Amino acid sequence: MMELAADLPPYLAAAVVALLGGVHCVGMCGGIVGVLTLGLPAEQRTGARLLPYLLAYNSGRIVSYTLAGALAGGVGAWAAHLLSVRYAQLGLQALAGAFMLALGLYLAGWWAGITRIERVGGVVWRRIEPVARRLLPVRTPLQALACGLLWGWLPCGLVYSVVVWAIAAGSAREGALLLLAFGLGTLPVLLAMGTAAAALGGFVRRPGVRRLAGALVVAFGALQLGWALRALL
Repeated sequence: MMELAADLPPYLAAAVVALLGGVHCVGMCGGIVGVLTLGLPAEQRTGARLLPYLLAYNSGRIVSYTLAGALAGGVGAWAAHLLSVRYAQLGLQALAGAFMLALGLYLAGWWAGITRIERVGGVVWRRIEPVARRLLPVRTPLQALACGLLWGWLPCGLVYSVVVWAIAAGSAREGALLLLAFGLGTLPVLLAMGTAAAALGGFVRRPGVRRLAGALVVAFGALQLGWALRALL
């Protein structure tokens, strides 16, 4: 099982984690998508007329994730030059696996310790949030894109876990691609939130759905952590 986890393409794994973390996306970003949608004129809230706004908002959000991944990957590559490359990367992979474990426990509702990390990000977010609010209500797709670029920095334990993972990616390019894959993995849930918010929100908030998603993320984190620790030892 450890070998299978190690061989899983990291971009695919990041997208899968994003899909499993969809229950968290509804809580963190679903309200923003709802505000964006409800702020539009009634004739713009349906079908093809709504889609450009949702795509623009989510494109901005994913660009911000990709930038964060590039920064994290660059920092990791720089740090690896100061230490033994092998042990630095394995140590960072172990840290990323531990973050995944914590995230899975949070998604399932078994432990909320990761929210402390979100509060750290809140220091930066307090400076960004007033600017983001000035863009509401959204009236054009370009405005939705700008809104997504800013709201992409919303403190989120799910995103932070993958950013830590990106530190171990080996380069700014690999870190950016990892967060890009993660961002694309969040699209199905958040696009659906824009068009079927009530039905989808009720489904993903079911305790059984949250526990299943959390357990799968815990398993993934445990495999990654176990593989890294075994290689270190």
